[in-house]
Amino acid sequence: MYVFLPSTVPALAAALAERRVDGAPLTAFTADPGPGSDTEEAEYEAMYAAAEGSLRLLGEDPDAPRRRVVLAAEVPDDLVEHEGRAGHGAARVRVTGAVPYKKFRSAHVDDPEAVDDIAAAVADPGSDAAEEHELMWFAVQELRHLVEEA
Repeated sequence: MYVFLPSTVPALAAALAERRVDGAPLTAFTADPGPGSDTEEAEYEAMYAAAEGSLRLLGEDPDAPRRRVVLAAEVPDDLVEHEGRAGHGAARVRVTGAVPYKKFRSAHVDDPEAVDDIAAAVADPGSDAAEEHELMWFAVQELRHLVEEA
């Protein structure tokens, strides 16, 4: 199952060093389009549900760079438990095992220019400060450079 995991730059650095995301159970999000719904739109919604989770993680780590990080991974279905809806086209799931590096597919991260707005969204989760910022796509082989530059 293709899942989107909320993260932060320091957590991504740890995942790269350890060659896995651990700490099961992990909260993640997946596309869950209803009848007649568009799968691509559902994936987009799941990714941004994970971005909201990233904002919460940033609130718990005041030293982390103020950039939302969402890690996309392909996880075996037997390690995923559905928890409920996370919007019209997305579901909240629990990943009950570690996600190895070889299952990472990409990362989606805020542009450095979004830092001030992301900081404002962390300080006031009810605000729409992060709404106008699209996450940038990074290939797995680019993640080390992303962490080094952040």
